[in-house]
Amino acid sequence: MTVVIDARGLACPQPVIMAKKAMEENEQVTVLVDNETAVENIRRMAGKMACAFSAVQKEGGVWEIALSRTRADIQGPQAVPDGGIACDALYGREAGPLVVVLSDNHMGRGDDVLGDILIRSFVHTILQLKPLPDTIICYNAGVKLAVRGSAALDDLQQLEQAGVDILVCGTCANYFVLGDQIAVGHISNMYDIAETMAGAGRLVRP
Repeated sequence: MTVVIDARGLACPQPVIMAKKAMEENEQVTVLVDNETAVENIRRMAGKMACAFSAVQKEGGVWEIALSRTRADIQGPQAVPDGGIACDALYGREAGPLVVVLSDNHMGRGDDVLGDILIRSFVHTILQLKPLPDTIICYNAGVKLAVRGSAALDDLQQLEQAGVDILVCGTCANYFVLGDQIAVGHISNMYDIAETMAGAGRLVRP
């Protein structure tokens, strides 16, 4: 039996939270949303949980998302049949991922001009790290580093091309009226940001 979750009209991160909770308790879930950001957020969540994902746009701007867990019947939150893999187990790795948090477009306090030089140098230096970070998170004024014309943009784009996942806080981009200027990474939500930080093996904040 497919469970239907109506998340139309809900602000992020509610649609992805509702979808995740439903998938933890059911084998097949249909989620209704009314914006592409929610579709993308749920797609990424499904990838992390190793769930099948498909999305079809219906009339009136509504998206119908189908999620399914095909590897094993669900017998409870902790029940995993022989050979199966629990969804929660997919979120962690033995060593834990390296996550870099950019919460400002300057580095340190005291002088903004110096802070601007330092943050540009820091982002550029990340390219030299071995291994590279798994994820870079930009929130608050840190989202300004991800916009067109940013002095750090070229380095961030190189990091993304090298496989680094870059999360840009959507609420922050909207607050600074920069939503249409983001030129690297993808708009994310507080659920993804909190989950990524909580699951980090190493968390770096310049």
